[in-house]
Amino acid sequence: MFTLGFTIEDCRAFYAQEIRFAATVSTPGLVEAYARVPREKFLGPAPWHITSPETRAMSMAGLRESSYITVDDPRDLYHNVVVALDRAKEINNGQPSALASWIDALALRPGDRAFHLGCGVGYYTAIIAEVVGPTGSVVALELQPDLAARAKENLASYANVTVHHGDGATFDPGPCDAMFVNCGVTHPQMIWLERLRPLGRLVVPFTMAVNPQTGQGVMTKIVREPAGYSAAMVTVTGIFSGVSLRDPALEPSMKKALQTGGLLMLKSIRRDPHEPDDTCVLHVVNVCLSTAPVTAANS
Repeated sequence: MFTLGFTIEDCRAFYAQEIRFAATVSTPGLVEAYARVPREKFLGPAPWHITSPETRAMSMAGLRESSYITVDDPRDLYHNVVVALDRAKEINNGQPSALASWIDALALRPGDRAFHLGCGVGYYTAIIAEVVGPTGSVVALELQPDLAARAKENLASYANVTVHHGDGATFDPGPCDAMFVNCGVTHPQMIWLERLRPLGRLVVPFTMAVNPQTGQGVMTKIVREPAGYSAAMVTVTGIFSGVSLRDPALEPSMKKALQTGGLLMLKSIRRDPHEPDDTCVLHVVNVCLSTAPVTAANS
């Protein structure tokens, strides 16, 4: 076995470098955070059930059954693999390189105040907390009460992290420099846009539902610019859905937006009143996902 003769610290350091290249990480401190945070601490006692991102993606798309490898050596967790948290509910600790890409898009800096919606058991919250450092802070939110309790326990040693159990549709995170929404939504909540500080960054997946639990779509970065909210694609994604953060009436429009490629070409989130036009990818009363560039007129 590859891990024979290697300490867990060796495996963690090698894993962090693999994530660096797999996700083309550029945020200072993010790779080091992956090397420091003990993943096994957050995942509960062995044995653990791991699967490849490819297998997981095919399962989410309904192309094959889920399959996992059972391991009991914590060194085996330091690969770019998905780890089951609740197999019955299809809840997992996600692919490290995918999460690194999304966290990297937040452009975190020491001292930032960050919001992590859908924190699960807190592993990636700890990564964020390491990057923003002791002068920064992280507000973490989890809908599942058992996962929220585990996250609170797992993150107890982080003085700069607070964990809440609640619904992302109603929770007010307060003013933030960065927000990471780790579940699929049909549209941004107004509270997120309003709570972004100037030049604040929001990374959120806009998805169409594939089944009641999961969806496919585009992880998108939104920035609160002086003239409005810019938007750009980060990656495509398949992800667990945030049920309360989805409007069933928008599902057909979201499906069309993904199938026509409109979601891949977003340039702004418009909040100004306007009639739907060819630039509107998804148009609702208070917010519009648009291919029009940011201008003062459409902010």
